[in-house]
Amino acid sequence: MSALADAIARSFTAGEPERPAVSPLRALGRRRLSGLEVLAQSVATTAPAASMVVLPVTMLQTGDPAAGVLTVLGATLLIMCIAGCVVRFTRRQVAAGGLHSFAFQGLGTRAALATGVAILAKFLGSAALTLHSGAVTVTTLATLAGFDATGAGARLAVLALVAAVVLAVLVRGVRVGAIAILAVELCSLVFIIGLSVLPAPGVVVLPAPAAGATHAVLYLALATIFSLAGFESATFFGPEAKRPFVTITRTVLATPLLCGALFVVAAWAAWTGRSATLLNAWLHGTASGVPAPLVVALHVGVGCSWLASATASAHAASRLVYSMGVERLLPRRFTRVHARFRTPWPALVLIVPVIALGAGVTAVAGAGDLRHVVRAMVVFAYVLVAAASVRFLLRIGEHTPAALVTGTAAAAVGTALLAYQLVATLLDGSGAAAAVVVALLLAGPCWQRFLRRRERLDGIGAFDCAESADVLPGSGALARDAAGNVVLVRRSA
Repeated sequence: MSALADAIARSFTAGEPERPAVSPLRALGRRRLSGLEVLAQSVATTAPAASMVVLPVTMLQTGDPAAGVLTVLGATLLIMCIAGCVVRFTRRQVAAGGLHSFAFQGLGTRAALATGVAILAKFLGSAALTLHSGAVTVTTLATLAGFDATGAGARLAVLALVAAVVLAVLVRGVRVGAIAILAVELCSLVFIIGLSVLPAPGVVVLPAPAAGATHAVLYLALATIFSLAGFESATFFGPEAKRPFVTITRTVLATPLLCGALFVVAAWAAWTGRSATLLNAWLHGTASGVPAPLVVALHVGVGCSWLASATASAHAASRLVYSMGVERLLPRRFTRVHARFRTPWPALVLIVPVIALGAGVTAVAGAGDLRHVVRAMVVFAYVLVAAASVRFLLRIGEHTPAALVTGTAAAAVGTALLAYQLVATLLDGSGAAAAVVVALLLAGPCWQRFLRRRERLDGIGAFDCAESADVLPGSGALARDAAGNVVLVRRSA
């Protein structure tokens, strides 16, 4: 008798367990999101339409467009290596904690908490920056329409209104508007690509370069990495995806490949002067001689891209906070979900005001320091995940030379970039940003010591596992994991 036939025969006589095995992440609603909806979340986080406009401006400000194109290409290749490290985990594990949970599998609790702090700071900071940029675009469109929205009070009112709309969308879940967001993003990309590749007369009139021009190539590389960061947001929705091992892996690989290719095209277009009309329309509006309808269409597309990125970043952050609540790293109130929409609304109620406050501070004080901090956190999280992938593969004995070389090289390059950024930030007079970065780097180990004293580390690394309803009755045995949860294990012969 085959093993399948034996399992079917046993299922007719097996009784129901008193306490069945359930996934610790089942409250989010398992197996709901299609591959297209997961892709929409991942693409929205990277905001490709907005980045194809902003990134070429940063490249041109370096003063050497040819080197800028190579820098964008090199940063894209680095992110592809990081994506390769991430899929070592997505092929084997599904977790709402994303990179935080993956780091635990390879490097343990200290690295997991450090990664959690870094990636949470990244998503919150990125959402604040994009929410601010989206609100600024809304005020620009209002001004073009004849409304006076240039005052500080009007700008803050627009920001508050946009934040309220974002919260309403977030509570209703990823599926609400996911396909619409992807459609708008695609339309914006077609429009921007058309303006980028078609020959355009004129020369781009650049604004004065920001401080730190002596490290312009470094900041361009970090800007490219930050533009591609967010491809990993799909991993936070693994428990909610219909085919997580396939869907999440494909999305993690496809998003940086597609978006990176678009950014290289945008950099090439800026280098050859083909994007002069696009960039002048963005930088100077109708004052550059570009027709008003084109300027309005450009701002609508870029504004939608930024607001979609803010929403998607907040979505990913809420799943991370939820996962940390399940792991008892944060208060249990964050494990509550909306009865109908299955969204972690307590986490969202905490996250959205923090993002709105960050966007408001950015509107008043500028985005320079926050941008430095967020970029450093992105690189730090990627370094830890790359190193974790190497340790993880060595531990389970499924490593290949290519996987080990990719992970080691990515971790080494990321470490060098992070060290260079800290030095450059200090030399450029951004001591406050450097201090915040160092504090966040130390926050993970300090948090781990605090939790260890309270014996609250036994639940870390929670991931989606098979439930009793997923298998034939009697085909698996029940046991308890380190956190005391009932789980399915292989039945002994």
